Amino acid sequence: MGRAFEFRKARKFKRWGNMARVFTKLGKEITIAAKAGGPDPENNPHLRALMQNAKKENMPKDNVERAIKRAVEKDFTGYKEMNYEGYGPFGIAIFVETATDNTTRTVANVRSYFNKHGGSLGTSGSLEFLFDHKCVFHIAKKEGISLEDLELELIDYGVDEVDEDEDEVVIYGEFSQNSAIQKYLEENGYEITSSEFVRIPNDLKEVTAEQRETLDKLIEKLEEDDDVQNVFHNIKEDDSEEE
Repeated sequence: MGRAFEFRKARKFKRWGNMARVFTKLGKEITIAAKAGGPDPENNPHLRALMQNAKKENMPKDNVERAIKRAVEKDFTGYKEMNYEGYGPFGIAIFVETATDNTTRTVANVRSYFNKHGGSLGTSGSLEFLFDHKCVFHIAKKEGISLEDLELELIDYGVDEVDEDEDEVVIYGEFSQNSAIQKYLEENGYEITSSEFVRIPNDLKEVTAEQRETLDKLIEKLEEDDDVQNVFHNIKEDDSEEE
């Protein structure tokens, strides 16, 4: 198994929290996608994929429709997607993705979380080299197709890893190739159950149990913020968290 699989195992049990926060996060992503590519999922592949994510998370149809409608309202200016990068205590790199209608509020909050928990917010782009930006697709297994065959089919589309996870296949590819990979999967009859963008750390750092407890407080504080969409870090998970 490759580095991406280890990362996925580490994140699999990192719950977002209560369902309301999951719906809020997905709602923002749907609104942003509808604003950028139009409200018709037939003509907007990213929106189509996000609607599948919402279905998998049991997000009510009304919530999805409201998120799409918000994107086309005349008085809606849109969410701004901003990334913030910094170091937590013990030299741990933390990459924060946000979607906000008030960047002044968001950066102030993110900075305060770093400062109060022994970290420091860095300049934009300062940590980007520490993470690989990937797209991830979860697809239903297809009879008669092996992982090796699928990987060979997709290698020309920027896919660098294909793994099996229970009743699904997980595909990792270059972020820039997201649309091409999605198009291939759809045109070849693969059922996409969900998709996402992730930042996979190039190098994982080991920490003690006490250090992990301190870092968890900072990460949880970031994840609890309504403007924060995703938090990525380079903490090496211990074996007990991957069981």
